[in-house]
Amino acid sequence: MRRALSITALIIVGCSGPSDAARADDASASNAAPIAGAPFAVTVVADFDAPWAMTFLPDGRMLVTEKKGQLLLVSADGKNRQVVSGTLPVDSAGQGGLMDVVLAPGFAKNRLVYFSFSESGAEGKGVVLARGKLVEKPALVLEGVEVLHRATPYVPGNGHYSGRIAFSPDGKYLFYANGERQKFTPAQDPKMSLGKVLRLTLDGKPAPGNPLAAQGFDPAIWSYGHRNLLGLAFDAQGRLWEQEMGPEGGDEVNLIEPGKNYGWPRVSNGRNYGAATDDIPDHKPGDGFEPPKVWWNPVISPGGLMIYSGKMFPQWRGDAFIGGLSSKALVRVHLNGATAAKGDQWAMGARIREVEQGPDGAIWLLEDGGQGSQGRLLKLTAK
Repeated sequence: MRRALSITALIIVGCSGPSDAARADDASASNAAPIAGAPFAVTVVADFDAPWAMTFLPDGRMLVTEKKGQLLLVSADGKNRQVVSGTLPVDSAGQGGLMDVVLAPGFAKNRLVYFSFSESGAEGKGVVLARGKLVEKPALVLEGVEVLHRATPYVPGNGHYSGRIAFSPDGKYLFYANGERQKFTPAQDPKMSLGKVLRLTLDGKPAPGNPLAAQGFDPAIWSYGHRNLLGLAFDAQGRLWEQEMGPEGGDEVNLIEPGKNYGWPRVSNGRNYGAATDDIPDHKPGDGFEPPKVWWNPVISPGGLMIYSGKMFPQWRGDAFIGGLSSKALVRVHLNGATAAKGDQWAMGARIREVEQGPDGAIWLLEDGGQGSQGRLLKLTAK
C-alpha cells in the first residue's frame, strides 16, 4: 500500500507528473534567498546551461558537464571557466546529453577522467562510458579519449539513460548504471545491460567474479531489475547505495548487493503512468525481489546522490543527500549501517540535478536549468 508524505514548514514534496519526461523537463526560475529553518546558508557561485554533473579536482577546481555536450573546467570561486575539448559527440535529445564526470583513482598522477554520454547509432540510441587524460598545456583537452563500454542493446527513444559512475573504495573496480530506456522488460533480461548496475574493470571490461556470469547473464552485471538509476555512491563502510526514479510514485533508495534482483518492472511501490489503480504489485516480503530501503510517494524525482563525509556538517556525517527535480528540493536520507530512513527535505525553489561535497565539507548543488530556469551552481555552508 502506498503512503502519502507529511508536509511541515521545512518540507516540500513533489507531485507525480504525467511522465518521467515531464519530471525531467518541468522547471522554474529560483533565487538564493535563505532557506527557512535550514542550518545552511546558500551562495550562488556560477550559472551554466543545463548542467548535469560535477566533480572536484584535488586543487579545488571543478569539472562540470552541460547537457548539450560541453565539459568545463571551472575555478574554485566560479569566476573563470574554460572549455575542455576532446569529448565525443552527444545526442542531447530528451533526457540525453553529456552526463556524469568522475576522476579516476590516482587522478593526481594519471590525470584520467571518466565520463558518460548518450549517442545515436544504426540501431537506436544508448549510453556510453569513456575516459581521457586531462591535459592543460598548451591547450585544455582530454587526450586519448577511448570508449570503454556501450550499453546493449541500442534502442529507439530518448529516456532513462542513467550513466552514473562510482569507483569501489579500493580503486580497483568501476560501478556503472545503465537505465532500462523506458522499455520495461530489459531490466529483467539477463543478456542486456539495460536496467542494471554493472561492475567493470578500470578499462571497462566485465570484472572477474561478477555474481551472475555463471548463470548466463551478461558478465558485467552486478545487480538487475532497475529502472532509471540517477545516483551511485559508496558509504564509509564500502556499501554501495543507489537511487532511481520510480514510475508514477515509488522513487527509491536501494542498498546494492551482488546478484540481487530489485524487481522492476515486476514490482514497484509506484504505478504505470495514467493507470487508474495499482497495476504493478508493491514490494512485499517473500516476493523474491530486493525491496528499497526508502521510497517516496508522492515522488521527489531524484537527481544526483552524495554520501556526506565532511566536517562542516558533523551532524550529517554518513548520511545521503539527493537532488530533487520535480520536488525542487534537497533531500537528506539518514543511513545507519544497512538501514535508511527519511530525514530533512528542504525546498530549494529549483530543480536540483546534482549534489557534491566540496573539499572543505560544504555541500554543492547544480540546478537543472530546464524550461527557462537557471542552471546555477550553489554552495551550502554552515550558518
